[in-house]
Amino acid sequence: MNNYVVLVVDDDKEIRDGIEIYLKNEGMTVLKAQDGVEAIERLNEHEVHLILLDIMMPRMDGIATTFKIREQKNIPIIILSAKSEDTDKILGLQVGADDYVTKPFNPLELIARVKSQLRRYVKLGPFEGINKTIDLNGLTIDQAAKEVAVNGEAVKITPIEYKIVELLMMNAGRVFSISEIYEKVWKEPCYNAENTVAVHIRKIREKIEIDPKNPRYLKVVWGIGYKMEK
Repeated sequence: MNNYVVLVVDDDKEIRDGIEIYLKNEGMTVLKAQDGVEAIERLNEHEVHLILLDIMMPRMDGIATTFKIREQKNIPIIILSAKSEDTDKILGLQVGADDYVTKPFNPLELIARVKSQLRRYVKLGPFEGINKTIDLNGLTIDQAAKEVAVNGEAVKITPIEYKIVELLMMNAGRVFSISEIYEKVWKEPCYNAENTVAVHIRKIREKIEIDPKNPRYLKVVWGIGYKMEK
């Protein structure tokens, strides 16, 4: 993977430098920041394709940084968390992160997740080469631009959220289980991914539904999974 720029944000210099070694071995360019404030500065100065972002940092932590980044950019964000509790992971996903890795992590797993996110962001994933618009009663996706709109109004959406919407809209009416959604979107086996998928579904509903508690488009089929209503 050449020419991809990854921003590593962590207040621990050894972790930053260690991750840099693995990423450079994969042919990637690495930028580094020790907190959220520096991360925002790097983003304003350079083109970045993916961010590895620690949660616990001084000045501006990972949650606040993710929220700030999502105001302007949809590049993939992988949260690095020293905490294993689901609440920390869910909070990161709720504010716009695409994935998380719990410290201490296996460097090979981290690199695999980075590559997976880059493939989805830079390319069109399994739908590469398809350039068309799909409309379902006012909910529209532009597969060329990877954009979502509701009644003509653009919706800010993360790369992972887009892939979920695209999957469900291309198969409108079909019910997908949580494991099917995870495996098709994240491209890896589903293991304890219920919270991950549920958080992304909740965020999508908040963005595309007038009343997220009574969704018009993204429906739950209790005990089975989710579908996009025709």
